[in-house]
Amino acid sequence: MSTSIEPIPTVRLGTGGPLVGVQGFGAMGISAAYGQTDDAAARDTLEATVEAGVTLIDTADMYGSGANEEFLAPFVAAHRDDITLATKFGIETRADDPGHRAVRNDPAYVRRAVEGSLRRLGVEAIDLYYMHRRDPGVPLAESVGAMAGLVREGKVKHLGLSEVTGAELREAYAVHPIAAVQSEWSLFSRDVEHSVVGAAADLGVAFVPYSPLGRGFLTGAFTDASAELSSDDFRQSMPRLSGDNAVANAALLTPLRAIAADRGATPAQIALAWVQQRARAHGLAVVPIPGTRKRGRLLENAAATRITLTPGELALLEPIADQVAGDRYPDMSLTSAAREAQA
Repeated sequence: MSTSIEPIPTVRLGTGGPLVGVQGFGAMGISAAYGQTDDAAARDTLEATVEAGVTLIDTADMYGSGANEEFLAPFVAAHRDDITLATKFGIETRADDPGHRAVRNDPAYVRRAVEGSLRRLGVEAIDLYYMHRRDPGVPLAESVGAMAGLVREGKVKHLGLSEVTGAELREAYAVHPIAAVQSEWSLFSRDVEHSVVGAAADLGVAFVPYSPLGRGFLTGAFTDASAELSSDDFRQSMPRLSGDNAVANAALLTPLRAIAADRGATPAQIALAWVQQRARAHGLAVVPIPGTRKRGRLLENAAATRITLTPGELALLEPIADQVAGDRYPDMSLTSAAREAQA
């Protein structure tokens, strides 16, 4: 297993966007969602991102109701010139009410949200600001228009969207250039290939796949979330990760494990290499953002950027997504796939 510290290649997000490492870092799990955190190990892992050239650091205001942004703030302060900082708005949470979730895209909320993120992160400007989820009840032109206003004011440098359809991306781009689209994309989740990937390629927008390792399932770290993960790990709620679905889905990983064994690599590295090669397959910049709390895993993931799968290996992996049992969320209503199905 390679854990090379040699910096990874770089790619540009969008037309005129920031230059970033071709693999980014999803920071949600560093302090939230996946059970208890060892703060010292988590901070050491963050330091490893910079050492490896993993410069796109992704968070959101709803992760831990702002606590994730606060956790990142000292790291951001120490490495402000070395990283591209991305955060998101659009899912309103309340620290005093853990069950509260509301999708908000109205201009007043956009402004309130950015001020909160700037304060928690301790920065004057956010490099990449995403709309986390789309509220169809608010005209997209109003939401993106409000985001564009933040760019004019210098509070935000570039704009992004998460979980949007191809049509929504085109509509938003007509209001203001979009640097990146973020949605789930992995060997287990390929619904984004229906429309938004093609739209991103046409417009020159980069794609930032979240959960490129299937929330850890593709690594083999667990085989049944309901039986193996702690009660405060939100993956227990994911339909495809527990019970009979998990058993069926684990069996789909046989070719992934076989390729990894032949390569002297890990299943995680092969799964990430597959996502990385979507750039070549679809003609756009692709920057996956796997997350981890361990330095060794961070370096292992980064080393996957140097693996190029052969046509034969890609053919073995191609059928997996169509056979996956269970949805990626217990409630799919806020995903782009749900809105495409209703169109």
